[in-house]
Amino acid sequence: MTQSRIVGALSIISIVLLVLFIRANTYWEDIPIPTPPKGEAITNPFYAAQKFAEELGATTRRDRSLMVPSPQSVIVMSAWHWDLSPQRQAALRRWVESGGRLVVDRAISGDLSEFKSWSGLEWDYNEAVADAYYEEHDEDEYEECAPVEEVAPQQGPSYSVCGLDFSFVKTERPMQWALRDAAGHQALRVAVGEGSVTVLNVEPFTHRALFDGDHAALFVAATELKRGDEVVFVTEDDYPPLLTLLWNSGAPAVALSLVVIAFALWRGAVRFGPTLAAPEPRRRSMAEQIRGSGYFALKYGEGAPLHAAAVRALTEVAHRRIPAYPRLSRPQKAAALGKATGMSGEALMSAIDAVSKRRAKELPNTLALLESARRQLLTPGA
Repeated sequence: MTQSRIVGALSIISIVLLVLFIRANTYWEDIPIPTPPKGEAITNPFYAAQKFAEELGATTRRDRSLMVPSPQSVIVMSAWHWDLSPQRQAALRRWVESGGRLVVDRAISGDLSEFKSWSGLEWDYNEAVADAYYEEHDEDEYEECAPVEEVAPQQGPSYSVCGLDFSFVKTERPMQWALRDAAGHQALRVAVGEGSVTVLNVEPFTHRALFDGDHAALFVAATELKRGDEVVFVTEDDYPPLLTLLWNSGAPAVALSLVVIAFALWRGAVRFGPTLAAPEPRRRSMAEQIRGSGYFALKYGEGAPLHAAAVRALTEVAHRRIPAYPRLSRPQKAAALGKATGMSGEALMSAIDAVSKRRAKELPNTLALLESARRQLLTPGA
């Protein structure tokens, strides 16, 4: 037998042995995996409970904010801030006292002292039962679902309820309906006015919890559900986005604000191109430069710089043409300037005076007079 045939035979034997080993040490089992929620089931924690109640002949709706229904209806409440608003708390009380059925789970929050004084129901913790349990079991061996028995109005069937701990609900008022385990009452119903309040020590009706244990049967018993009932589900567990709240509460104001902001941005935006064709660049002549500078000084300095420059230019020429000009008195300067220029000496001295004493419309004539006298002094033979 050749070497290649030996290697091939050993490979086949190895593969057969591997297959036999896998077959002997493995098995196939179908494991159901729930599909993720879709659509409304993603955002509505009571979606399954609503569909269940509708299949039993009830009408349902879900409220993000409390809108009190008719007194013949049922309100199922979870993750609710009891003392957040005194107005809605008072409205809920009036509704129950006029005949409504209120079902509250353990997720109710806030200051529950007023809830206790009104309904007579409160939560407590059974330390003795908890200590006895953990003496015999490890903490990670706690049973997720456990039986609770109906003890009021009479001994009745038991329910498998999930999510229990060693807390319980208690009351000093007469019980209309109650479920109990070793720790104490896990569900209680008492009369309040013409209606009733039912408190559950679990959260059995939100998301997929309705499918655990006997929570579906517990829903019917807790709500006293009958065909034709209206069931309203309320929760503050999920909040709409801030923009959604703003739009729902004040859409006209939001729209007007957006229009104003858009107009302001458009008004202050930089344009992408000139509104007119750019002028052809040209060099400015000396005369235009002088006139432009003079116009600027006249407009923004009330002409004082122009007047000072004209007086300074005339004085410099007079120093050179008129002997001892700086030491002359005002009348002597007027006479000397008049003789040298052939112009009125008093008019020239008046033009030399401070420009603040003159009106703005007189400044051009004053400047012209000073410039004419300067040129006369510069003229040979003057």
